[in-house]
Amino acid sequence: MREMSMFEDIPVDVGVVYEGERIRRKQMYVEFGGPKVQYKFELVRARKMEEVEDGKITIIGPDIKDLEEGGSYPLGILVEVAGKEVEEELEGVIERRIHEFCNYIEGFMHLNQRYDIWLRLSKKSFQKGLNSFVYIGKVLIRLFKSEMPFIEKIQVTFITDPEKVKEMYQEALKIYEARDARARGLKDEEVDTFYGCTLCQSFAPTHVCVITPQRFSNCGAISWFDARAAARVDPKGPIFPIPKGKCLDPEKGEYEGVNKVVKEKSLGAIERVWLYTAFGYPHTSCGCFEAAAFYMPEVDGFGIVHRGFRGETPNGLTFVAVADATAGGRQVDGFHGISFEYMRSPKFLQADGGWYRVVWAPKEVLERVWDFIPEDVRDKIATEEDVSNMEELKKFLLEKGHPIVERWKEKGLLEEKPEEKPAEAAEAAEAVPTALPAGLPVMGGLRVTLEDASIFIRKLTVKAPERR
Repeated sequence: MREMSMFEDIPVDVGVVYEGERIRRKQMYVEFGGPKVQYKFELVRARKMEEVEDGKITIIGPDIKDLEEGGSYPLGILVEVAGKEVEEELEGVIERRIHEFCNYIEGFMHLNQRYDIWLRLSKKSFQKGLNSFVYIGKVLIRLFKSEMPFIEKIQVTFITDPEKVKEMYQEALKIYEARDARARGLKDEEVDTFYGCTLCQSFAPTHVCVITPQRFSNCGAISWFDARAAARVDPKGPIFPIPKGKCLDPEKGEYEGVNKVVKEKSLGAIERVWLYTAFGYPHTSCGCFEAAAFYMPEVDGFGIVHRGFRGETPNGLTFVAVADATAGGRQVDGFHGISFEYMRSPKFLQADGGWYRVVWAPKEVLERVWDFIPEDVRDKIATEEDVSNMEELKKFLLEKGHPIVERWKEKGLLEEKPEEKPAEAAEAAEAVPTALPAGLPVMGGLRVTLEDASIFIRKLTVKAPERR
C-alpha cells in the first residue's frame, strides 16, 4: 500500500493492493473506451519547461459526475511532462505507466494501452465520492513525480467531448506510428542486451515480456529504445536489462540469458522461451497484446485477430475467445499474443514460416502492415470479406495458390486424383487437408502427435462434470 498521506484528499484508497482488480459490468458506474467506443487514446508528450504548468488538471467535456450511469464514453488522456532528463524517447515508457497508476485507485480499472484503452469506475467508488477526473489527475501527477523523479513538471488533460476525442485520436495515431518507425532498422543480432518488462504481472503473474530490437512488447507500446531509456532513468522500475547471453537457437530465438532472467522473474514458472515461434516454448502473453496469432490445424496455418475485430474467425472464434486462450502468462502452443510492430518485423513467426504461414486476418490488420507483408503472398491471405468458415477458407487458399498448399502436398495432406485436370472451383473445395498435421497443439499443456492417422468423428458431446 502506498503511504496514504499522499492521497488524504482522494475519496478512495490508493495502493498497489488494487492492481489486478476487475470491475464487471454489473459493478460499474460508467466505462470509458473499450470495445463499444471507437475513439479513445492515452498519450504522453515531452514538452519544454515553460510549456507545462505543474499540477494543472484540465477536463474538456463532461466530467464523471455529469455522465449517465451505465454508459460507455469516449476518452482521451493527455499527459504532458517536462524536466532536464525528459526526452522524446521516454514518452512511450511514461505513457505505459498510466496503466499501472490508474490501477492503484480503488474501484478504477484500466486495461490495454495507446488507442485501445478501456477504463471502468465501480459504483462503490463513485458512491464514495470518486466522481471527477480531478481526483484521477491528482493521483497520476503524484505517482508520476514520486515514481519517476526525473519528471519535474506535469499537467494532465482528460477529454470526453466526442468531437475533440475524435480529432486528437487521429493525431495520436500519427505520433504512435512515428515512434514505432524510429525503432525500425536495428537487428537483434546487433545488440548484447535485450530488455524485460513485468508491468502486467498484476494481471498475469508469470508473464515476462522480452523486448528486443525486432520484437516489440506485446502491447505495442514499448520498443527496445524505449526500454533502454526506461531502464536508464528508472533502474528500479518494471523494465530491466536482460543480457541475452549465448544464442542457443537463432531460428527459434532462444537465448541463454533470456531463459535465465525469465525463469527468475516468473518465479520458476517459465523456464525456456523461444522468441520467434508460436510452438514449443512460445513467448508468454499477458492480456494487453494488440493482436493474437492462433493456429488452425484444419489448414496447418495461422490466423491473426486484433482487439478491434468484432466478428468471428473462420473457425468460429471471437477475439475474446482467442485472448482467453492466449492470456494469463501461460505458454500455450499455437496461441501467441503479438503487437502490430512485431508483425512488421523480419523475425515475425520466423521459425513457423512467417507471413507465408498466415492464411487469414481481418482486412484492417492487413492494411496496417501491408508494406511489410511479402508481395508474393499479400493477395493470398483471406480476410473476413473473402471467407466466413473453414471450407470457404480452404477453397480460397487453393484457388489463390497460397504457399500453405505446398505444405499440404509435402505432408501428404492433400488428396488429388492423379490424371485429372486442375480442379474447378466446385471440385477445389474437395481437395483439402484430410488429416490433422502432426504435433497438433491443444489446450492444457499437452501435445498430441498423430502419425499416419485420420480421425473421423460422427458426434462429439462435451458436458460439464456433475456436481457431487
